Amino acid sequence: MELKQNLNLRLSLQPVITPQLQQAIKLLQLSRFELVDEIRKELDDNPVLVEEDPTERARRLEAAAAAAGETSDRSQKSDEEIFHNRSEQSRDTEKATREVDWEKFLENRSQQQSGFSRQGFDELPPIEQNLTKPSSLADHLRWQLQMSDFNDEERVFAELVIGNLDEKGYLDLGGVERPDGTRTPDLTIDDLAEEAGLHPEDAPLVLELIQNFDPVGVAARNLRECLLVQAKYFGYDATEVEVIDKHLHHLERHNYQAIARDMKIPLEEVYEIAKEIQKLESRPARNYSDTDDKSIGITPDVYVIRDGGEFVVVDNDRGVSRLFINEALTKQLMQDKAAKKFVGEKLRNAQWLIRAIEQRRKTIIRVSEAIVEKQRDFFEHGVGHLKPMILRDVAEAVGMHESTISRVTTNKYMHTPNGLFELKYFFNSSIRRVADEDIASESVKQAIKKLIDEEDKARPLSDQAIVKELEREQGIKIARRTVAKYREMLGILASSRRKKLF
Repeated sequence: MELKQNLNLRLSLQPVITPQLQQAIKLLQLSRFELVDEIRKELDDNPVLVEEDPTERARRLEAAAAAAGETSDRSQKSDEEIFHNRSEQSRDTEKATREVDWEKFLENRSQQQSGFSRQGFDELPPIEQNLTKPSSLADHLRWQLQMSDFNDEERVFAELVIGNLDEKGYLDLGGVERPDGTRTPDLTIDDLAEEAGLHPEDAPLVLELIQNFDPVGVAARNLRECLLVQAKYFGYDATEVEVIDKHLHHLERHNYQAIARDMKIPLEEVYEIAKEIQKLESRPARNYSDTDDKSIGITPDVYVIRDGGEFVVVDNDRGVSRLFINEALTKQLMQDKAAKKFVGEKLRNAQWLIRAIEQRRKTIIRVSEAIVEKQRDFFEHGVGHLKPMILRDVAEAVGMHESTISRVTTNKYMHTPNGLFELKYFFNSSIRRVADEDIASESVKQAIKKLIDEEDKARPLSDQAIVKELEREQGIKIARRTVAKYREMLGILASSRRKKLF
């Protein structure tokens, strides 16, 4: 086989993603808050960018100065008229005022203010000490640990226990996955005691003391242990403790007859015991979290406003800085030959950024208008009238690629007469109806939720019963497993666990 080297010329067209195009794509998929951060970074890095048009600012300053001059002239004329019309008594008052030693007065006033500052504000703690944040479960437990009389080994053991709590407040000693895919071995209480230098026989006692911290039941290793700790702490009787200890699986399935049969007690007594057990906390860390689970305010990117019989899309530019090029500073810097190349590059970057932000705004508006046009029934009548829609439908309407539509609708929000929704919310798969047009999957979810909300709690609807009700009432033909999937997505329990006997 003979090897040869040849030189060939070939013309071909290949798509090249320029840095400017990469920047435009990046800005397009940013959320509103990420865009604000990106603009702030560019303002810090690019000296030719400003948040306000310098020419417009100069005009406002000139107008304000002219208005101030006219006001001063009018004020001066008014003062002269008042002076000439002033009474003799006013002139005496003015004379007494002129006789005041203003320098001495200001000196005394300065001393009074400085003395007040020393006695007042200087004694206040720094502002950082007045800031606060929600306390996490670990912080709350460590504070109680400091108040306890544990010795050094017990304190180290308690720190290890607190450090191994999961998001529910349970003690999780399971192994963790390594980067290579393998798992570390599971730990035991004895392992923690050995690491802390505590005698293994003392470990269960120290753990029991921790489990009686607030919230009671924390650091339990499973639900059964968590409920038993609370039952003993709150003084539940022996029968209730036995139900938790031996029949928790029956309680979870609401199989009260089995409990009554095994324990040889009346069914009514089992109902009363179940009521009491339901008062216990199954998740000790419910009110504590390392992250703030409170509602987060979302600023919409666009508003949909009803104007007569039409819906108008308006962009929300509040909080997003408008960028301009500081021409005066740019011309001044360009005179320096050493800085000319640097300034030229920054000027091009600024122009591309301004264009990319404007293109992003126009694209969001176009996509939002297409969504409003295709989902008009939703805006007029609500979620039940949401139509099936996929990315291709909007892409064809606005003449863009589906990937662009996907970027535009990610982390972008629309404020509508029916509430605040992410743009992705309006894209739904279709569900077949009997002798009618297809319906959006989100509308089916809402129909399932409505049926469950209105059901008899003593005889909740099974998934198969929901299938029949949907077909009978709304003509929606759907499989039972699809109902189960949508029910789980809505966070709704199965019928056996929704049943309430009391």
